[in-house]
Amino acid sequence: MMVDIRNLLEYNEDVRRKYFETFCKLSWDEFAKNREASFHSMKNIFVHTLGAIDYWLDFLQKQNLHSKKKYEEYKTIEQVKTYMEHVEKRMHNYLDSLSTEKLEKTYKIKDDNGKTQKITAEDVLIHVFEEEVHHRGELNALLWQIGIDPPPMGWKNL
Repeated sequence: MMVDIRNLLEYNEDVRRKYFETFCKLSWDEFAKNREASFHSMKNIFVHTLGAIDYWLDFLQKQNLHSKKKYEEYKTIEQVKTYMEHVEKRMHNYLDSLSTEKLEKTYKIKDDNGKTQKITAEDVLIHVFEEEVHHRGELNALLWQIGIDPPPMGWKNL
């Protein structure tokens, strides 16, 4: 049996929570420090991954609910936690409503080269999964640079 995208997204949520717990052990200044990474700080990278989920949920549901907050507007770990919980609740609600038909629904989108592509809801969800994993590697490197081991993240605790 193939892995269901719901299981991958559930795994990402579990690991995201472990990263958040790690970030809670840092000072705010350490978490928000510009480290010249893709989105500068660990805070911004983490918020970016939440924003990507939020954005794509809007796309899939034809809504406009994603946060318009700029990175610098997140001033406390509690604000980041509130946003994380909001995004996770949206994802849970979407996945709870997801039928096979909705998963296979096709959308048209312009790719980075401006070419129209047909994608499915499942394609979008795989992209959301991959986006977070991509930035998790970046967060690992930034944590190692300050002498902190990233949390365990192996699939099924491997």
